[in-house]
Amino acid sequence: MAEKDAYSVLMERHGYTNSERYRRILEHLVTPQQAKIAVELPAPPEELAQKLNMDVQTVNSELDELYAKGVIFPRNFETKEGYRFARMVLQLHDASQSSLKTDPVKERRLYELWEDFCHSEWYPDMAKGINALEVPPTRVIPSYRAIKDIPGLMPCEDMREILKAAQLIAVCACSCRKRATAVGNPCEKSEWENCIQFNRGAEYVISRGSGRKLSYDEALDIIDSTEEHGLVHTWANSTTMPINTLCNCCRDCCVLWVPLDENNVHISKRWEKSRFEVRLDLDLCNGCQDCVERCQFDAIEMVKPEGSKKYKAAVDLEKCWGCGVCVVGCALGALRLELVRPPEHIPAAT
Repeated sequence: MAEKDAYSVLMERHGYTNSERYRRILEHLVTPQQAKIAVELPAPPEELAQKLNMDVQTVNSELDELYAKGVIFPRNFETKEGYRFARMVLQLHDASQSSLKTDPVKERRLYELWEDFCHSEWYPDMAKGINALEVPPTRVIPSYRAIKDIPGLMPCEDMREILKAAQLIAVCACSCRKRATAVGNPCEKSEWENCIQFNRGAEYVISRGSGRKLSYDEALDIIDSTEEHGLVHTWANSTTMPINTLCNCCRDCCVLWVPLDENNVHISKRWEKSRFEVRLDLDLCNGCQDCVERCQFDAIEMVKPEGSKKYKAAVDLEKCWGCGVCVVGCALGALRLELVRPPEHIPAAT
């Protein structure tokens, strides 16, 4: 039997041994020599040099380039010790596309390769895996401006407290929105500099130069912007604070959402609702339809109430995920969030 080449070994680790699309991504990102190095990780540079008949300086140069590309990850971000190849497709997907330095026009080919692989192979596989889950791994965090005056908030559902709990905060590009921009189908909701990283995630993007450090106030400004644009905050489905990454999601390009819609998997398999539901004051509603356009869960429609001459909003609470996007966007204050679920709704951190 013929020996597997380095690309095949790396593909097999991610479960796509026979995928020509995935091979094209790796071949675009990684030279044949770099692929051989990645296979042998986490061996140290001296051992790599001896095994691959290279000098240590060349090995270190190749490792630096692989790190900059988002292909390998060190155990220690300061010393760059303990490099390893990406653990899974998602890690390579995000790291290779999310750098603020990457020009989506110049690097269009990389994004085109990911776009093809995602929709053709990875998204269907991802949807199958998510559909098999018994408990959704992710939870919606409500827009903080929609709940800031409500008593009884838990720290893990208050964006202000989540930011305060982080020792280090940074931002990088949303890989999904950046890819959408690169392939000529920009996100309808927002620009792409809004993927918030905490602690080790922040340390990674700062060390790699793919993101930039944020103060609390700078991070909150980005959160404000995402809420104005109607993005949905998503987090681990537990009381854990903070995790590495805060996603601000939209339905048209999000890697956590599009696979479900494309493959007829209900959002409840992926995301748990927040502890809140929206409430509507019909007397204040003027039928502007802004909430209909902002709601990404299709929970609001326009109806003509009995005795009314105007169409007004109507909320389907079964479809409401308690994100608060509609509340933030309602200039008349006709919508508000109400706390309807107990603290036990959010699983305790383990």
